[in-house]
Amino acid sequence: ENAVAWNHSSTTEVTLLGFSHRPGLQVPLFLLFLMIYVMTMAANISIVVLVVADWHFHTPMYFFLGNLSCLEVCYSSTILSRLLASFFMGNRAISIRCCILQYYCFGSLTAAECCLLAVMSLDRYMAICRPLHYAALMTVRSYLHLAARSWISGFLSTIANTYWMSGMALCGPTDLDHFFRDFTPLLKLSCSDTSLMALVTLPVSALFTLTPFLLTHTSYMCIITAILRIPYSTGQHKAFSTCSSHLIVVTLYYGTIIFVYVLLDTDTLMPLNKLFSLFYTVITPFANPLIYNLRNHEVRETLRRAF
Repeated sequence: ENAVAWNHSSTTEVTLLGFSHRPGLQVPLFLLFLMIYVMTMAANISIVVLVVADWHFHTPMYFFLGNLSCLEVCYSSTILSRLLASFFMGNRAISIRCCILQYYCFGSLTAAECCLLAVMSLDRYMAICRPLHYAALMTVRSYLHLAARSWISGFLSTIANTYWMSGMALCGPTDLDHFFRDFTPLLKLSCSDTSLMALVTLPVSALFTLTPFLLTHTSYMCIITAILRIPYSTGQHKAFSTCSSHLIVVTLYYGTIIFVYVLLDTDTLMPLNKLFSLFYTVITPFANPLIYNLRNHEVRETLRRAF
């Protein structure tokens, strides 16, 4: 008990090992992640500006895409900015408070993105499967509320975990074999009783990941069924093109999250956990504007005229 108290009072920082096991790759990795970060910021901010400034894009679909780009900007800044700082300064130590703050931001943004992806699939379902009712159901007030609830739900989802984590005692070596403060690696450093935290985490995680995933999956099953009933020459191709980009993003995002947190959540597979975490924390925010928007002819033409 004394040892636990001593650790809790004296341990004020943890060390993120990141990719430090490859000293010769530090400069190339820094340049690679810097390039990805700059391109992610530029692409997502361009989409946000476009959606706000051009009245042609003042529709529910583009409004949600603009919100998704805002999320990706925050998401990338939460993860990549600290990773780049550790590469540049060589200091991988971070205070416990900053560690918990990054976890809260990361967890909240992840939950918000899951909710927003579900809302976007619902929007496409109504547009394709209920076109006659779409304008009446998806009013300005409706899509503003849906987007706001996604953000608010996300930032409320991790309050309990963050509160318990702030009182958690850390024991022994405080090295995290990861490049950001994720929940599972941080929990492994604790010598406190984390059973209650784990008990609460399971239903909350299911609510904010499994429920949106099932809603998205159900929406797309209905969409695919409806599309198959459309004669190809009169709109099937256009409907598939509209939804295929969303389906690619959803598959990439949820697929890597499930793979990391379900299949790779063991000590022996932790290096793979760290590697695949790059997909939904770094690659997805970079790929989303390319998959969703920049392959859209209307968006490309508007950006070309603007720049």
